[in-house]
Amino acid sequence: MKNPSQKRVKEHYQSLRQLSAEALWSLEVPAFNAASAPERLQSVYLIRAVGVVFSESGTASQKEEALAWLRGLLSDPEEKVRRYAMAALPKLGSGEAEESELLERVGRAATDREGRFLEKTLLRVGGRRTLERGLQPEGAPLAIDPQRLQANIARREGTGTIAFHKQLPLFKGLRVHLECRAGLESILLGELAQAPAIQSALRLEHIGRGRLHLRMEGPFSLQALFEMRCFSAVRFPLGELPALPQAGAPLDPAAIAACITAEHTHHVLSRLSEGPVRYRLEFASRRADAALVDAITQRVFARRPALLNDPRQALWEICITETPRSVSLELSPRLRPDPRFAYRQGDVPAASHPPLAAAMARLAEIGRFPEETLWDPFCGSGLELAECVLRGSVGAVFGCDLNPDATRVASENIAAACALAGSRAAVQLETCDFRQARAGAGPEGLSLIITNPPLGKRVPVADLRALIGGVFSMAERRLKPGGRLVLVNPASEGGASLVPAGLRLAVSQKVDLGFGHFPLERWER
Repeated sequence: MKNPSQKRVKEHYQSLRQLSAEALWSLEVPAFNAASAPERLQSVYLIRAVGVVFSESGTASQKEEALAWLRGLLSDPEEKVRRYAMAALPKLGSGEAEESELLERVGRAATDREGRFLEKTLLRVGGRRTLERGLQPEGAPLAIDPQRLQANIARREGTGTIAFHKQLPLFKGLRVHLECRAGLESILLGELAQAPAIQSALRLEHIGRGRLHLRMEGPFSLQALFEMRCFSAVRFPLGELPALPQAGAPLDPAAIAACITAEHTHHVLSRLSEGPVRYRLEFASRRADAALVDAITQRVFARRPALLNDPRQALWEICITETPRSVSLELSPRLRPDPRFAYRQGDVPAASHPPLAAAMARLAEIGRFPEETLWDPFCGSGLELAECVLRGSVGAVFGCDLNPDATRVASENIAAACALAGSRAAVQLETCDFRQARAGAGPEGLSLIITNPPLGKRVPVADLRALIGGVFSMAERRLKPGGRLVLVNPASEGGASLVPAGLRLAVSQKVDLGFGHFPLERWER
């Protein structure tokens, strides 16, 4: 149990974390600089707070000022202050200046503990000079990890990218998994059938829960693959190892490294990467253990020196998943942000998952009318409307939301989607309750209502059935004949009485939204 003084320190640190970078810099840092040595030791956690807050919200110029301050603290008389400064440096993207300051202190640490901090920090921020210094036999000894330092160099120099446009040549036996939300498999399969460049290269083997299992039969590029919009991740299976004797039993680093360095893995990584190949390990079934990660990655580096473990800004991710049947490894490109959804200028809490929005737009069958008129009564960040615009044949877009931030973000996202699609669709968004919205109130009516409404989990709803019933009533009144209502329906169970006689259910399939399964439906007027 923590003593009262430790509790006060933690509470004070948390209060500092809540401050802005400006407040820390203008108020707390000057007070720390002017304090006596004993007072500085009492508030040394301010250094940690500066590293965290500035890394999360500081501007480029603020980070530069903070880095200069931390470099100065490396010469502080107090060893604890120096250690805290070392720990904070990597959070702010330290460069050559910080590396030089740290290298000057090699062999001059006051304690073994400070020496370990110094080497640990150099592994995180060091580059070519640290690598060269560690390989020199003369001078004070410096423990280095060439793999980590080469990854730092590649990150600092901006080398190494995913070769998005390059063709991956045929490799017999290579598999590809397209992952989606469980329940969207049929929509993703339909999208695959309309992607001839991919359909000819990847043959369907079987459909799993939330996955299409495909076998490579011809060359393809990630660019062609990512023209499909309804999958959430692409994964290359690297291999399966025997199941562990019991949950949590030790994994075999040598067997895992053998999968990562196998020829088919090398085929994908070498041809779909430009420059140094940086990857990171993810453990789906256990917490990452530093010793285990090191044992795996050092074996990988010994066999394939071109593969660099980089937990900070990796190009690729290797996920290790344990089940009662096997231990499986899968490789995925880390595309942040996802290039398919480049129109996203902003987001709001509880907004739709982009591939789900894309699947809803496909289910809507945009193009039934030559100039579709769309409305989303709970538009959030506008992703469903934006995805409809990208499919073409849209003449007017309406949306509303109670949250003014949502309508502002949705306006930006939809405008960006219109620009990408070359669409001149009229866009009108309202901040109001959907029952007061003007969309489709005229004689022409709407051709499509598409929405992922509040489901009562992240956004509380007093009467969910009444809310969804109101959507159905609006659909009957405002949809033109042949118009559609596409929605995630949280009130479908026992909800037949909610549906007016003028609407007919055309499609219904349950989708896993992470916190529950809800029907995704298309109703027709």
